[in-house]
Amino acid sequence: MKQTRLVAILLAVLVAVLWSTSWVLIKIGLRNELPALSFAGMRYGMAFLFLVPAVLASPRERAILKSLNRKDWWTLALLGVVIYTFAQSAQFISLAYLPSAMVSLVLNLSPAVVGIMSVFWWHEKAGSLQWFGIGLCLAGTLLYFLPIVEGGLALAGVLAALVALTTNSASTLMGRHINLQSHLSPLTITFVSMGIGSALMLLSGGLLYGFGNPSLTDWGIIAWMALVNTSFAYTLWNQTQRTLTPVESSIILSLMMPLIALFAWVFLGETLSAKEIWGLVLVGLGVLIVQGYKV
Repeated sequence: MKQTRLVAILLAVLVAVLWSTSWVLIKIGLRNELPALSFAGMRYGMAFLFLVPAVLASPRERAILKSLNRKDWWTLALLGVVIYTFAQSAQFISLAYLPSAMVSLVLNLSPAVVGIMSVFWWHEKAGSLQWFGIGLCLAGTLLYFLPIVEGGLALAGVLAALVALTTNSASTLMGRHINLQSHLSPLTITFVSMGIGSALMLLSGGLLYGFGNPSLTDWGIIAWMALVNTSFAYTLWNQTQRTLTPVESSIILSLMMPLIALFAWVFLGETLSAKEIWGLVLVGLGVLIVQGYKV
C-alpha cells in the first residue's frame, strides 16, 4: 500500500514537472511567431487525435459514446468551450504578452476564485480560515504587481490572463458536477470536450490569424505537448487521483508555480525581483490554505 502511494506521488510530481515545461514550450513557439490562438488549437487538436485510438480500442468507451443523449452532448460541448476554447486560448494569448511567472501567479489564484464561486454557485459556507487563505492570495498578487509603472504591463495580456483565470475556475466547478454523473467516464469527458473545444480554437484561430509558418521545431513542440504534456500527462494524473487525496494532489500541483518561475529563468531568461518572489510565496501559501480547508 505504501509503495502504491509512493508511486502515485512520484507520478503526480512528474505530471507537475511536465505541465510546468509546457509554459516554456509555449513561450518558444510564440517567440517563433506562431499565432497564439492557432497554436493552442493545434496543440489540443493534435492531443484529441492521439486520444482517438484509445477510445476506439475500448469497447466500454465506445458504448459510453453511443449512449450519450442530447443533454450529455450539450453539457460536454459547454465544458469544452469553457475549458479549452476560452481558458486555454486565453492562457496562450496572455503568455504572448506577459512573463511566464506573472501568468502563472494569476492562474494560481484559481482555487481562491473557485472558493468564492462555490459560495454563490453551490451555496458552500466559507470559513474564516478559507477567507484568510483568499486574503493571502490577494495580498501576494498586489505585492507582485504593485506599483504598476506606466507602460509596464500589456493590457491585452492582463485581460487574457483574467479571462483564463475566470474560465479555468468556472470549468473546475463544471467538471466537479459532470464527473459526479456515473454514466460518463473521465476519458469520454476529456475526449468529447477536448474535441469540440479544440475544433473551435482551430477554426477561430485559422480564420482570424491563420496558422503562421511552423518550422520542424515548432511541429516538434506541438507534437510533444500534445502527446506527452497533454494526452500522456492527463492520463497519468487521472490515474494518481485513484490513490492520492485532494490535499496531496493540490500540494503537488502547487509546485508548478515555482517550477514555472525556475524554468522561465533558466530557459527564457525571465528574472524575478525579491518583491515578486515574496508575492509568489504568499499566493502559494494562500492557495494551500484554501485547498486544504476545502477538503
